[in-house]
Amino acid sequence: MALLLLGAPVIVVAQSFQLPDYTSFTLENGLVVNLMEQHDVPVIGLTAILPAGAIYDAEKAGLAALTADALKLGTKNYSKTQLDEALDFVGASVYTSARKEYASLNAKFAAKDKDEVLNIIKDILIYPTFDASAFDTEKNRALVAIEQQKESPRRIIDSYFDVLLYGDHVYGNIPQGTAATVGALNASDAEEFYKNNYSPNGASLNIVGDFSSMEMKTMISNLFSAWKKSSNQNENLASKPLSIPTVSNVLLVNKEDAKETTFYIGALGVGRNNPDFVDISIINTLFGGRFTSMLNDELRVNSGLTYGARSRFESLKYGGSFAISTFTANETTEAALDKALEVLNALHSKGLDEKSLTSAKNYVKGQFPPRYETVMDLSGLLGDMFWYDLDKTYINTFEKKVDELDLKKANEIIETYFPKDTLQIVLIGKASEIKEIAEKYGNLNQIEINSYPKE
Repeated sequence: MALLLLGAPVIVVAQSFQLPDYTSFTLENGLVVNLMEQHDVPVIGLTAILPAGAIYDAEKAGLAALTADALKLGTKNYSKTQLDEALDFVGASVYTSARKEYASLNAKFAAKDKDEVLNIIKDILIYPTFDASAFDTEKNRALVAIEQQKESPRRIIDSYFDVLLYGDHVYGNIPQGTAATVGALNASDAEEFYKNNYSPNGASLNIVGDFSSMEMKTMISNLFSAWKKSSNQNENLASKPLSIPTVSNVLLVNKEDAKETTFYIGALGVGRNNPDFVDISIINTLFGGRFTSMLNDELRVNSGLTYGARSRFESLKYGGSFAISTFTANETTEAALDKALEVLNALHSKGLDEKSLTSAKNYVKGQFPPRYETVMDLSGLLGDMFWYDLDKTYINTFEKKVDELDLKKANEIIETYFPKDTLQIVLIGKASEIKEIAEKYGNLNQIEINSYPKE
């Protein structure tokens, strides 16, 4: 970019995005705390990461998610109504949830209200009561949501794909659960899950915003030192080896009233701290990660087979998945599947050219800094860095790594990480119209929309 100053051109070079400074300390109970001061706006963002995800659900799928939701149903010092009213009064937002590997609490509040809100967060994390009546109400909401998901294949196909791809590995656990597993849960189950999995050792508290780190360290130490360290050491179930499929498999999920087919084509992917993660992201951006991607051009723009097609790498701590995703009318199911596979094969057979690679690199660099603009973005980043064992170099060398990717390395990345055979495919659609098509692509297993292979 050039600026004119008194007739002379001045070249301004954009500065690379760098991770702002932050401090870290660990309480005696094992809780890791990261503090990052940001004084632009009088707001604080907080992300708590806890080792209490769906990988610990065992035979009670959905329990991790319900336990996380139940944290806000009342505590030792606040009823649910009191919690809601106290947070509403100061305009604070506090949300709890559980993903596949971990549970989290995310909060955003005014800096002036930090004393009150942090006290509430302490109660939510340390002293939940799991009232039976409130839990049953929350469970019924979850059951309604499970039923509603069946009407939207794009919301539920992830779970079917994970079950097919990961098999008996805990990464195949279904975070939201099923009607049968969730329906059998009660408040005692949630309380037991909390006791076994919610502990400060293995957890992290990440706080970003308008505060003094010294003052915040004292406050957090006083509030959370009472959280008792767990003496139980959960088995690291997620670290167990993943089974690599040796044949192509197709899971056909019958939705009798479907007018279109929603499908995933994929394979095992990579863990989040894979050394080639940035390079993989760049190439996936070009292949299926943006509107002008190869997949979207071929399936939407050039052929009109769908309104959109994408690809993504979902990376977890010890592994992950790759998937092409789209949807199409029943009568164009075969054409869309073939076209998606054609684009994947072309990625391998033709590789990339310098112009397309440069375009993807510029796009990725342009999208990177806006991902970390707010206090919540930054607290979430610190949480990710904690969970996936990432250090500052992930951020501080990101643009350098992007610039260093050349055509030779890019084509090696394609060959190494982008699948081309033994693909795993999930289709949700009207089986009577697409079953014969599905049989073309691998060993077929057909189930109904209200069931899973694990059930």
